[in-house]
Amino acid sequence: MSAEIVAVCVSQNKGERKTPVESVDLLPNHGIVGDGHAGNWHRQVSLLAQESIDKMRRMGLDVKAGDFAENITTLGIDLPALPVGAQLRIGRARVEVTQIGKECHTRCAIYYQAGDCVMPKEGIFVKVLEGGTIQAGYSIEICI
Repeated sequence: MSAEIVAVCVSQNKGERKTPVESVDLLPNHGIVGDGHAGNWHRQVSLLAQESIDKMRRMGLDVKAGDFAENITTLGIDLPALPVGAQLRIGRARVEVTQIGKECHTRCAIYYQAGDCVMPKEGIFVKVLEGGTIQAGYSIEICI
């Protein structure tokens, strides 16, 4: 099975669920145009696998793409197994893995509902090296 994008999502502010949109524009050294996490830093874009979301659904949560504040929901790629520095090609865009997981300083609503949250352990962050427009259905290629 090849890896692909299931959804692309944005939010105006940090710390809130993201809304799926038809497409997003990635800008080098910035991230997603119009997203609250964009900027010249190492966590420009976040990715989480649909498989991780499905794990939370099996725990009884009614969650979908964007609910974990991820920008890109993927399918068919083991995101946390990627090494920092790995590069991914998504359409014309190229991104580099900068962080695996994150520390949650405050518990999110998902954690209180399920007693766990997948984003801190299974989500990853990337910075944009080459820009481009991406959308659901685009393939993801590991370039390492």
